[in-house]
Parts: sequence; C-alpha cells; structure tokens
Amino acid sequence: MIITLIRHGEVDEHYHGCYNGHIDIALSLKGEEQARELAHHFKEKDFDAVFCSDLKRCKQTLEPFNFDIRPVYTQALREKSWGRHEGKSFDEIIKDEDFKYIDFVQWINALDGEDYSQYIERIESFFKGFLMANPYKNVLVLTHAGVIRVLMHILQEISLEEAFSTSFSYANYIVLDSETWTFTETQCV
Repeated sequence: MIITLIRHGEVDEHYHGCYNGHIDIALSLKGEEQARELAHHFKEKDFDAVFCSDLKRCKQTLEPFNFDIRPVYTQALREKSWGRHEGKSFDEIIKDEDFKYIDFVQWINALDGEDYSQYIERIESFFKGFLMANPYKNVLVLTHAGVIRVLMHILQEISLEEAFSTSFSYANYIVLDSETWTFTETQCV
C-alpha cells in the first residue's frame, strides 16, 4: 500500500508555533491557496481511499480536491489534545506554569490533555492496524504535523524529540510504502 500523508495548509499567523491540538481553527488565505495547489498537484492521482482529520483546517485543505470516492473524516487523525494549554506558545506556557522544560519527554508529559502514550497508540492503531486490515493500494491521508511526526517516530524508530525536530511545513506531503514502512518522498507545494 502507498500512503500519501499531507499536512493541512497554513492557519492564521496567531496560531503559528502554538500547541493548537483540537482547536477547530480555519485555514488562512495562504492556507486556502495551498489547498488549491495541493488539489491541482494531485488531480491525476487515483486514490482508492481518502482519510482526513475531522478538524476544520484539514477538512478545508481537502475541499478543493475532486474525488470519485467519499472521504472519511475521523478523530483518529486529530492532533494531540493539549487541554488547557491549547492555543498557547511554549513561552506562554513557561510564563503561566510552575513547571519548566527539562527535556522533550518530560515536557510533553507535563502538559495537559491527551496522554502522550495513548496518542502514540492511537496513531499506530490507525496506520498499522486499521489501514493494514483493508485491501487499499493507494491511500490519501490528510492530517497534522504531529501525527506525521509520531508516525516517523514509530516507523523509523527515532526518538520523539528527533521526530519533532524534523521540519514539516504547512501543505507538505510525504509518501509512505507500507510494505517496507519507508518514506519514499517528501515535498511541499
């Protein structure tokens, strides 16, 4: 199976560099343009399944696409929930909280919201469980950078810190071959 993973288009600048999680924010004007460019780039691609996070920024990125099949919108592809820290930047959290950054794992476990081990399990279950249990050949997945980075952590057996140090811009995409679980291409439109 070939899985094309797309990160949603750009959101309003106010949300850049923040722990946005489940905040249902819309695309910026630039993000809307990126969505149209992605749709144009993939217009000749024949997908037999399309899965998309149910959050607005992903759904809006998918809107310009024209498929013969109906996309499936799912919470399984959502970014991690950061609870009361959602919408805040690292600096805002440091200023407001009585804990400090020691290392990456300590930090993500100190933040509120979805337990990180459950988040990783959710991502692994969707890709290695659900997708692999179906006879798909060419799948499009529209999701969030955190989901893609967690998948890199799982498949490439790299630390979470290393995965989250990987730059993955808005409207970037990466192609994954599930036979070898290797990433074969990465691009930004």
